[in-house]
Amino acid sequence: MPSFRELLKSTKSEITEVSTEEAETLLEGDWTLLDVREPDEYEQGAIQGSVHIPRGNLESSIEARVPNKETKIVAMCAGGARSAFAAKTLQEMEYKNVVSMDGGFNQWKDESRRWEIPAVLDQSKRNRYQRHLLLPEVGEAGQLKLLTAKVLCLGAGGLGSPAALYLAAAGVGTLGIVDMDVVDESNLQRQILHNYSRIGQHKVDSAKETINELNPDVNVETHPVRLDASNIEEVISKYDLVIDGTDNFPVRYMLNDASVKLGIPVVHGSIFRFEGQVTVFDPQNGPTYRDMVPEPPPPELAPSCAEAGVLGVLPGIIGCLQALEAVKMILDLGDTLTGRLLTFDATEMSFREFKLRKDPNLEITWENRDRVQIVELSDSCRPAPLTKA
Repeated sequence: MPSFRELLKSTKSEITEVSTEEAETLLEGDWTLLDVREPDEYEQGAIQGSVHIPRGNLESSIEARVPNKETKIVAMCAGGARSAFAAKTLQEMEYKNVVSMDGGFNQWKDESRRWEIPAVLDQSKRNRYQRHLLLPEVGEAGQLKLLTAKVLCLGAGGLGSPAALYLAAAGVGTLGIVDMDVVDESNLQRQILHNYSRIGQHKVDSAKETINELNPDVNVETHPVRLDASNIEEVISKYDLVIDGTDNFPVRYMLNDASVKLGIPVVHGSIFRFEGQVTVFDPQNGPTYRDMVPEPPPPELAPSCAEAGVLGVLPGIIGCLQALEAVKMILDLGDTLTGRLLTFDATEMSFREFKLRKDPNLEITWENRDRVQIVELSDSCRPAPLTKA
């Protein structure tokens, strides 16, 4: 049985080693740094942009984190031993371009090369978000993105309730809630943020109480206001994206124009009786609400849920889809519903997808954002005139 030194010497003879200086030059190009140290070592200091996989997890995790086996990899540990074994393992797993950094992070740091204290999750957060951390597409970096994200929920009602609950559970760091209404007994059939004991309480306060009990990591900012032309830009500008749970056309058009002007994506959802729909309006990258609904329908063709009714479970389905799209956008994960309208029929249990396209004649666009005026819309939802360039 060979000793550790003999095994290390044999391993190093089968791989390519580079100095810290050579590694720095490679990393300035298109090479990826793989840090195989333990989590406690990584937390004390790391090189920016590195992929962290502890040596003990390398074989089981590397193909998910670095799927392309043509990726050029510089393996690094504290001193150069573990990275040598890691490099050999990667070669055996058919990674084509792998080198080990001789001297490791300790020498890199002693030579005053650039490093940082990385943002990491504490043990409590690791326990809470463990199922996210197991997903290579999320991991610690993705969870940190969620914890620093800011999402605004317009409405703490049927759609806003499930969306806010799942965003809070996922660890979205800041949730804004806009609603000027109070909890009514008729809300409890579908608005699961609230309960019987809170009837008469402001919905934003009830929502904050529920969310804080679910996840104290989340900062809940309440906005018990009626959105109008004087405040909508100020309110939504504080957030990365908006969950639209509104139930009237004037606010939807006003939200559209403000989101276009500010470049803030809107995850739109709407429900009616047994049907719902969801899409993403990203003004910088796709069609907007005015592209989908250029003119509002007459009131008799667009009754509210209070007039026409709604199946209580339905907003839970649509609101969850809105939360899912928001999480995907924060993580830059998969394909969002930008440019696609997803409809759901509860009676048939069927989904359908429709393409949405930009109207070439529409004037309220991201390209014209400096000329967009935000106006109060009541009887008419037609576009406000643009200011002159």
